[in-house]
Amino acid sequence: MLQNELFNNVIQDFNAGYWELYDGPEREVWSEKFYDSLGYTKNELEPKIDYFLEHLIHQEDVELFRDNFFSYRRNAINFKQHIKILDKKGNYKLFRCATNDELPVNIKSKISLVFFIEIKLEPEQDITKDNFYYKETAQMTATGSWYVDFQERKSFWDFETRRILEYADDYIPSLKDSANYYAEDSRQQAADLFFNCAMVGTPFNTEIKMVTANKREFWVRAIGKPVYNENKEIIGIRGVFQDIDEIKKKELSLQKSIDIIASQNSRLFNFAHIVSHNLRSHTSNLSLLVQLIEDIDDPKEKIGLVKEIKQISYSLNTTIEHLNEIVAIHTNKDQEKKPVKFQDAFNLVASGIGQMISMSKTKIKTDFKELNTINYIPAYLESILLNLITNAIKYKHENRDPVIKIKSYSKGSKAYLKVTDNGRGIDMKLFKDKIFGMYKTFHYNKDAVGIGLFLTKNQVESLDGKITVESEVDKGTTFIIEF
Repeated sequence: MLQNELFNNVIQDFNAGYWELYDGPEREVWSEKFYDSLGYTKNELEPKIDYFLEHLIHQEDVELFRDNFFSYRRNAINFKQHIKILDKKGNYKLFRCATNDELPVNIKSKISLVFFIEIKLEPEQDITKDNFYYKETAQMTATGSWYVDFQERKSFWDFETRRILEYADDYIPSLKDSANYYAEDSRQQAADLFFNCAMVGTPFNTEIKMVTANKREFWVRAIGKPVYNENKEIIGIRGVFQDIDEIKKKELSLQKSIDIIASQNSRLFNFAHIVSHNLRSHTSNLSLLVQLIEDIDDPKEKIGLVKEIKQISYSLNTTIEHLNEIVAIHTNKDQEKKPVKFQDAFNLVASGIGQMISMSKTKIKTDFKELNTINYIPAYLESILLNLITNAIKYKHENRDPVIKIKSYSKGSKAYLKVTDNGRGIDMKLFKDKIFGMYKTFHYNKDAVGIGLFLTKNQVESLDGKITVESEVDKGTTFIIEF
């Protein structure tokens, strides 16, 4: 029996009974106070957990108490819980059930103890309304508890863990299947966390993706810490996890919106810079020429300067047209998307530049078998193909005819378009950050304007896509569009 005198005095004051739990064979010793609080004598009850679960505890408390009790006995997982127990008069009494470490008084005992402290209710109090059980709390917060026992090489889940992961109530978790409880892209993260916790005692508190028995992926907040024995050796890991899928998806959606806004602001800043820089250069030249014309008396010289004004006017008009194209991209991005076949878009583009393809002896190889249709704005897809194909022809290698390979494919839920050529290539060390800039050219072609790739990038990004480039001088260039 208990040897802690201080605690014995407290127990008397609180009218508390207790069980002493013994191993090998497993058995319980119930205190006299436990019998007295229910009005029974020792001869009238069988002091065994099976008898208690079958005859004394209220049915709605059986499942949770059974899970808690065996987790405590076999894995030293402390708990506290409200339960209702049948007394001799046939009425249910409410008790606060708690284990050693969950009590306010320190108990110096090598024996596992479970205490039952009776709660006195006022007549008008309703037990079911005034007491929030652990089970209800776990369900309301979608929080499951678990324990991994390294000595027994077993895993233990509570009822809420099984419910969240959509497994049957009688499902027995296995360490061998532990990787299957996590989404494929989160398994390495889970392995690292558990390894560090098991080997060096590093606790964790993280967000990770899990997968249910029905293959539904969802986000959880997982918290775990090591369990030590008396020799300070790690013998297991215990923890909880909470379903935060809805919150996490909102967070990811918000972050995506922030990224889009940041991207739009960046494009707006670049656009403002382009307008300011390019238009200012034209207007400055015009102002200078007008001043020169006013200062020159020779009619012939004036006529010569007028011709230059015409050229500047033409350049200014071209720049404004390019800027209008950029504005149109962001104005038209809300156009209705519809299924577009890559082959149809390519055929339309190829027929429009047929003469250019023929004269340059360009060979174009297409492969749209894996992904033949995409939900997109048709004009954008045609424009993207047009710019990438004409660029490949314009900047062909001087020692070989152009060969362009165009392939559409999917990877996971993403759709991609890959355009590869065997042209001159681009020096990525020099021009990596300038490839998609407006009026940026990397070769010395007379007809190079530097607007095509800028427009292509804006079209792709206006619909939340991404374009990347890989290139090597004298070998060719590959553009990859992620829609």
